[in-house]
Amino acid sequence: MNYDLIIIGAGPAGLTAAVYARRRELKVLIIAKSVGGQMALAHEVENWPGTQSISGFELANNLKTQAETWGAEFVSAEVLQIEKTAAEFVIKTDGAQYSSEAVILGFGLTPKDLGVPGEKELIGKGVSYCATCDGPFFRNKKVAVVGDGNSALEAVEYLAKLATQVYLIIKAKEFRGESILVKTIKGLSNVEVVCCYTATEISGTTKVEALQLAHIESADKRELVVDGVFVEIGQAPKTGWLKGLVDLNERGEIIADKLTQTSVEGIFAAGDCTDVGFKQMVIAAGEGAKAALSAYKYIAAKAGKVAMPDWGGKK
Repeated sequence: MNYDLIIIGAGPAGLTAAVYARRRELKVLIIAKSVGGQMALAHEVENWPGTQSISGFELANNLKTQAETWGAEFVSAEVLQIEKTAAEFVIKTDGAQYSSEAVILGFGLTPKDLGVPGEKELIGKGVSYCATCDGPFFRNKKVAVVGDGNSALEAVEYLAKLATQVYLIIKAKEFRGESILVKTIKGLSNVEVVCCYTATEISGTTKVEALQLAHIESADKRELVVDGVFVEIGQAPKTGWLKGLVDLNERGEIIADKLTQTSVEGIFAAGDCTDVGFKQMVIAAGEGAKAALSAYKYIAAKAGKVAMPDWGGKK
């Protein structure tokens, strides 16, 4: 058996789980395509306990360094399948396979796309799902942001510091984001809010040239000449590959109990990919810690050992 515990995902849930698991002296491997997940895309994090302000990228790297310092191993790969045998779990990636006694699913959410003509063809050529990552490429240019939640508002606030003009496209008549963000956006001179329109096409040959819009209540159409389109319409759990293995709810989230156990003994889940409420980094980190401790108890019990008790908890 390669490892005691394999963690799939390297966001706040997975990285915190790695720290806690290594503190229990489990042999740990983290498998993820990238480090940080959605956390790494945040331009500025102001609600991480004990830290007044930090970039999401820096916070992600701090957590990775902490996990590595404790001895966790990392592999950059995409997990394609998990098989449960009588003695272990076999995790197959796009390049190799590994085995472990327990698994933690902590891979977060994946950005949703618009599903309009031109979008896929122009990804990386002006279409982006990460303002923090790609914003600097649009300095002194015109961009559009599609979405009406907090992520869209945060993207607009950041891009307004770089671009000459930012259009915010919202389908509804009102914002869904936090009032303080709405107030900030409304006070920016180079931001135009385009209400009651939906994106129908992203135009361009070798790069983005325009965004086509249609009014949701009338036949009115509008074209915005822009250099970039940032899609900020939320995220969804990419869990289709888990169907038939663990129970999922109607939204595709992994169902886990209060101790992060899934429907399969030995597979635990933590963070935004689960049905836990309030998709926040600090909550994901806490769930990751719980998952590591639950996995430790499971592994110890399999070996006929008594797990180290938690303060005030049951053995």
